[in-house]
Amino acid sequence: MAETVGDQVVRRLREWGVEHVFGYPGDGINGIVTAFGKADNQPRFVQSRHEEMSAFQAVGYAKFSGEVGVCLATSGPGAIHLLNGLYDAKLDHVPVVALVGQTARTAMGGSYQQEVDLQALYKDVAAAYLVEVNVAEQLPNALDRAFRTARARQAPTAVIIPADLQEQDYSPPQHAFKQVPSSPPSSPHAVLVPPEDELARAAEVLNAGEKVAILVGQGARNAADEVKHVAELTGAGVAKALLGKDVLPDDLPYVTGSIGLLGTRPTYELMQECDTLLIVGSNMPYSQFLPEFGQARAVQIDVDASVIGMRYPTEANLVGEAKGTLRALIPLLEAKDDRSWRRDIERNVAAWWETMEQQAMLEARPVNPQRVVHELSARIPEDAIVTADSGSSTNWYARNLRIRGRMRASLSGTLATMGPGVPYAIGAKFAHPERPVVALVGDGAMQMNGMAELITIARYRELWSDPRLVVCVFHNDDLNQVTWELRAMGGAPKFEESQSLPDVSYAGFARSLGFEGIAVDDPGELGPAWDRALSADGPVVLDVRCDPEVPPIPPHATFEQMKSTAEALLKGDPNAWHVLVQGAKTKMQEFVPGRR
Repeated sequence: MAETVGDQVVRRLREWGVEHVFGYPGDGINGIVTAFGKADNQPRFVQSRHEEMSAFQAVGYAKFSGEVGVCLATSGPGAIHLLNGLYDAKLDHVPVVALVGQTARTAMGGSYQQEVDLQALYKDVAAAYLVEVNVAEQLPNALDRAFRTARARQAPTAVIIPADLQEQDYSPPQHAFKQVPSSPPSSPHAVLVPPEDELARAAEVLNAGEKVAILVGQGARNAADEVKHVAELTGAGVAKALLGKDVLPDDLPYVTGSIGLLGTRPTYELMQECDTLLIVGSNMPYSQFLPEFGQARAVQIDVDASVIGMRYPTEANLVGEAKGTLRALIPLLEAKDDRSWRRDIERNVAAWWETMEQQAMLEARPVNPQRVVHELSARIPEDAIVTADSGSSTNWYARNLRIRGRMRASLSGTLATMGPGVPYAIGAKFAHPERPVVALVGDGAMQMNGMAELITIARYRELWSDPRLVVCVFHNDDLNQVTWELRAMGGAPKFEESQSLPDVSYAGFARSLGFEGIAVDDPGELGPAWDRALSADGPVVLDVRCDPEVPPIPPHATFEQMKSTAEALLKGDPNAWHVLVQGAKTKMQEFVPGRR
């Protein structure tokens, strides 16, 4: 039997080392789906409940494996559904290849069923590389460039393949005019390091500083040891952008935690008081949380020259890969004898973790959501992978979760879309079936799509050598982050019709799928519930009834934010008194004697 274009697609995926393709079938990709069957499902076709979830799963897989994620969708509606997940990949700089069907070439331009102008639709999200394959001879080069570009640019790419072409006989490109051959799949990697004079300039700035602060993002993930070495030489404190939360463990006494809207007080103080700033692999957008302009001399390291100096006026700019650049920089740095700045940082960090524990242990109705993550932090295995969703629960992930050992963690950092927590966890399990995974998800995101993806978990659970996948739902029957944004930014009370959610038993739904569901409405049961979930022999949904009025107050809340919240309560917020009491109790923990 002759090899079809669809067969060649699947063969090429195998040659690129692809083990999993996250997708959903449709007649626009029938030729490729048929090829999976003929190839004994190698690579494995992982069926989600919705193409958007396939894209999120590919993003999660890529984030936690370091490999290119691959998603597959049919023409028209299927291709449209991929977009949110692909934009998540684009904004978080994640390598993903999207394979998308299209209506038959004979019908193009004829307003045919499910015909969408995919080149126009994907022009932005797949700007790094987008191609429609119209003859078989195009295919190898198109697929190879999509993979190489995704890896090189850390970006999503897309290959559109019309439905009729997938079923035609494959013929390779020839040594002929206007045909483009392709080399065998490979992933060459070059280590980019700045020139010596630029390294010397950066070292001069860092050596002159007396109060050095370091900000790391996900671009520093392969350079953890080097960041620690620089921090020890300079006596610096290290803050982490949200996507860089797992770059360094939180048990290092000089790691101040997250920066930005979901940041910590020690990080805020670090940035307020430093005279020198080193940014490594971060393009964190909230420049107001960096030092005042003119306060600090700054050095930035990034492999992407286009983001250098984008967020803060930098004096020395090092375009290079973080690990190689720091290794070249370290011999030029002078060890600082005065450690008073470091001692202040470590005192602030220690006091902050005490404050976090005090806040987490405050009474609430019924469970304080901060305590959910606090109890997890005390128990989570050091090789666990944590995924988080977008919502008020993200605050507790950012501030209360203590990274230890080999833990990995991520979320939709830049797009901040609702819904990726559970599909990210599925992608993580396919990337590392031998490691436990925990997803921290609000009930809004759970109702949006997390519940459907529990079905996907039930389907594939037997493939994972470590069976533990815990989905923890912060169950407060409220779209809580938006409720607090209305109060704090708009001075508006909670609008019940917009914000209140239908009450659902997430634990009950899990049990209906054949795996364990644990419902918690007593804070004293949280610790034992986490112990049970983390030692289970299969997936678990931990359904925790949380108090929606525990405020995600940033340690650097502005007067205007507090004024707006007070105005919202005075305008008739349905839970005004409880909001006021919980807010006062929470904020007071930062002023307990002995804490800054």
